[in-house]
Amino acid sequence: MENYRSIFHVLTRRFGLLNKNCCTVGDVEISTVHSHIIYEIDQNDQPSMNQIAESLGIDMSTFSRQIQALIRMGLVNKTQHHEDKRAYILSLTTEGKFVATSISTEMNVYLEEVFNDLNEFEKEIVIKSIKRLNESMAKSTVCCKPVF
Repeated sequence: MENYRSIFHVLTRRFGLLNKNCCTVGDVEISTVHSHIIYEIDQNDQPSMNQIAESLGIDMSTFSRQIQALIRMGLVNKTQHHEDKRAYILSLTTEGKFVATSISTEMNVYLEEVFNDLNEFEKEIVIKSIKRLNESMAKSTVCCKPVF
């Protein structure tokens, strides 16, 4: 029987998910967690703090500390919701947008290089399989189940 855990450990390392910092943009070092937060803010229209924390599966106290760090770095703005004063909306600053675009470009170049080693059939199978695996993981009752 194949050791699934070993396969995912290698995949995790190759994506750099265990690295303290995922990348450097200009003179700004971005942690893996910060990269994920920036990506989610960039992909959503005026997301709330709760929305992003839930989508990433991060508890609110930890998430709040991460947001404060991103605010201090000048990458994120946090503004009070105009209707619900208890909620806060997140947005990227101009610098934050630049960082998001830079990371996206870097990841796309990396993934393009990885997929260039596969033929079209293999690419299609890998993408379909990853999508199916994501669906199956979302149904899991065990652990590591962020809300989507």
